[in-house]
Amino acid sequence: MATALRCFRHLPSLLYRSSFAMTQGLPRAPAGCPALLLAGCRQCVHQVLLTRQLATKKAKGKGQTQARVNISAALVEDIINLEETNEDMQAVVEALKEDFSRNLSVRTSPGALDHIIVMTKDGKFPLNQLGQISQKSPQLIIVNMTNFPESTAAAMKAIRESGMNLNPEVDGTIIRVPIPKVTREHRESLAKLAKQSTNKSKEALRKVRSKSINQVKKCKNKVSEDTIWLLEKQIQQMADSAAAEMDKLLAAKTKELLG
Repeated sequence: MATALRCFRHLPSLLYRSSFAMTQGLPRAPAGCPALLLAGCRQCVHQVLLTRQLATKKAKGKGQTQARVNISAALVEDIINLEETNEDMQAVVEALKEDFSRNLSVRTSPGALDHIIVMTKDGKFPLNQLGQISQKSPQLIIVNMTNFPESTAAAMKAIRESGMNLNPEVDGTIIRVPIPKVTREHRESLAKLAKQSTNKSKEALRKVRSKSINQVKKCKNKVSEDTIWLLEKQIQQMADSAAAEMDKLLAAKTKELLG
């Protein structure tokens, strides 16, 4: 007991050198600490420093900017792969960006029809795998279904229900797709689709965030509450950053569509 008391008498001086501890690693236990108490002494210092940091963050009032959490991925790799979580979130952002580029354009082009999904008796297929798509004139796109004539009706339905304001006409195995005039109503319809796509992407983002936070919570018996709190905070910050990027994409696309 006396040895332990001598050990903790040095704790204030260790805390005084906290800036050194944060940059160079925790200081060594004071002389006289038995080997049995060495790890505990260092853990105590780390816990107090961590608690001080958390108290500073939690004490800030509403509306004030809080410092960003940035935990080294290597230190928590046995709990969660933060880099993989960030990649999953960015993949959702990229999918939204691709959807905007492919499907939400004021001017309909042959490429816009490529990835329309057609439901056939053999499964789901992109339109460009079933028919040859070409632009006959600035006002007309042709889809030649000669290779899969049995899927012509299904392709017609998929084009009509694509949300691109298209009204295809069929002549045997040839589907004619008149390109509609760019009206204000059409622009507003595309802007609504952009909003809907963004909301779906944000829902996918929330699923990634929830999955990651649940994974962290499963380790609550292995690490401190403060570590769990910091990880949840960083995951939330990553999700907020991805959502903000989506909002910027939506704002830019809406401006492009509405002119």
